[in-house]
Amino acid sequence: MFVYDGGSMSSRLMPKGFIYLLIAVALIAIGFTLFSDVNGNSEIPINEVADLANHSEIESIEVSGERLKITTTAGQTFVSRLEENATLTNTLTDLGVDLTKTNFDIISKGSSGLGNLLGFLLNFLPLIFFGAVLLFMMRQAQGSTSQTFNFGRSKARMLIGNAPDVKFSDVAGVDEAKDELEEVVDFLKNAEKYLSLGARIPRGVLLIGPPGTGKTLLARAVAGEAEVPFFSISGSEFVEMFVGVGASRVRDLFDQAKKNSPCVVFVDEIDAVGRQRGAGLGGGHDEREQTLNQILVEMDGFETSVNVIVMAATNRADILDPALLRPGRFDRRVMLDNPDIKGREAILKVHVKGKPIANDVNLESISKQTPGFSGADLANLVNESAILAARRTKTEINFDEFAESIDRVIAGPARKSRVILEREREMTAYHEAGHALVAHLLPNADPVAKVTIVARGSMGGYTRYLPENERHMWTLNQFKDHMAAAMGGRVSEEITFGEITTGASNDLEQATNMARTMVTRYGMSEKLGPRTFGKREDLVFLGREISEQRDYSDKVAEKIDSEVHRLIDEAYKTARKVLTKHKDKLVDLSKYLLDHETAEGDTLQKLLGST
Repeated sequence: MFVYDGGSMSSRLMPKGFIYLLIAVALIAIGFTLFSDVNGNSEIPINEVADLANHSEIESIEVSGERLKITTTAGQTFVSRLEENATLTNTLTDLGVDLTKTNFDIISKGSSGLGNLLGFLLNFLPLIFFGAVLLFMMRQAQGSTSQTFNFGRSKARMLIGNAPDVKFSDVAGVDEAKDELEEVVDFLKNAEKYLSLGARIPRGVLLIGPPGTGKTLLARAVAGEAEVPFFSISGSEFVEMFVGVGASRVRDLFDQAKKNSPCVVFVDEIDAVGRQRGAGLGGGHDEREQTLNQILVEMDGFETSVNVIVMAATNRADILDPALLRPGRFDRRVMLDNPDIKGREAILKVHVKGKPIANDVNLESISKQTPGFSGADLANLVNESAILAARRTKTEINFDEFAESIDRVIAGPARKSRVILEREREMTAYHEAGHALVAHLLPNADPVAKVTIVARGSMGGYTRYLPENERHMWTLNQFKDHMAAAMGGRVSEEITFGEITTGASNDLEQATNMARTMVTRYGMSEKLGPRTFGKREDLVFLGREISEQRDYSDKVAEKIDSEVHRLIDEAYKTARKVLTKHKDKLVDLSKYLLDHETAEGDTLQKLLGST
């Protein structure tokens, strides 16, 4: 794999070299200082040397250049220095020493080259140090200039040749998307077949879908199947604090792509730079807009013979600039959604390859228990199961690990160490039993798969439903029964203990949102009729809903509130009617939960009874 960096290795190593140089110079100076006075000899002036000579107290004088080493008859050692270009005999004679009456040895030694060199370094140390610092600063300035020029280089990571080892066989649950992209792969492999018929290159492919549905993986699979270079970059990597850097990086990226044609350029999270123009804080001079303009220009500038496919991924296609989506740029839009039951089973088969799976693991059953899971969720589910099996020192991954991992992914890890008062524990049991019993007895609610009072995440317990079929639309009666099931917990507390708790806060929120949506968006109110109320306002720059524009009067708003209240009140009454009629089942299920904490499978169905 080749990763384009844009930096220089020598420039990064240069500062360390200069630091080592400065340290070496300092050590040399310290060493010379210690070396020059290693024996601890005291230095005396030359006139004292003459005085010692007149009193016959000198045994020998060692001459080394201008340096004198004096040894006395008492065994003491001193050092002294001559004046520049002076000799020992002339100096002593000038100081009144009669050399004919003295009796000491004069030993002459040549000057030490090392000593002279160290002395030179010591004398010129400040100049050397200043020069080294100046050179270091110049090098740093040059490096900063080089980095400044490299800002405009693309940070795209390029996988060369067969490096993208992902194939279509490694991608499951998105069969329709793979069929769409087979044509792109064929074009990259056999471009002449299409060009000979005058067919135009598909310039770009936009992958649209929720997070975790396999957009990036599918793009890598296209490059792997075609066996062409694969450039990968995130949309946020184009934008820097300096003006014009993003546009420069776009130009550099497409230049590299053209040189390595045929190839695939993949821009992940393109909505980071592809938002609608004119919505930014900087008007037409916003850096993101300049980057987007350059992308538009580059995609228009492809020659017919250049086999470069631009792929991009986003989960917010609604906020992209229309200029990106017109024909000639992103010609094709491939939709990826969360997989259905068959897709989830296929994804699980891909991720369990190479793992020791026990015989009791039924992937079809697991896929039924994971509605709404994305491909990334399923990959995480298999990984969590493997980790749990290893923690339990097992050699195989059993169904128990998968069941526990499903609960962990949905609700979080179990908090078995949490201290719960017996009164709260009893209320939680009746609360969850209320949810389960109402959902089980109403015909349009989803079947109950599991009820537990084991605390997970922020929940004291929870009830998990298992839809029999994949649902793509909702009916009025389904909404009503689901709202009643949501109110079942609060009603159960009220009829059992004669009081209510804060445990139903999330249930009330869900029921209220569902009722308001029924009235304002789906036209499911007899009083207000089949129309919608309110328009959502999105801030494109931020990509999120910030408010709702009222297109109705205050009188209509009162009717909306009245209808929402009516729907919630009906759901509450329905739940109360069911639980009052079947209070014996409510008590039985609650007592079982208090004893065993969890009810599921055949045991749960026996406790709930027939509808």
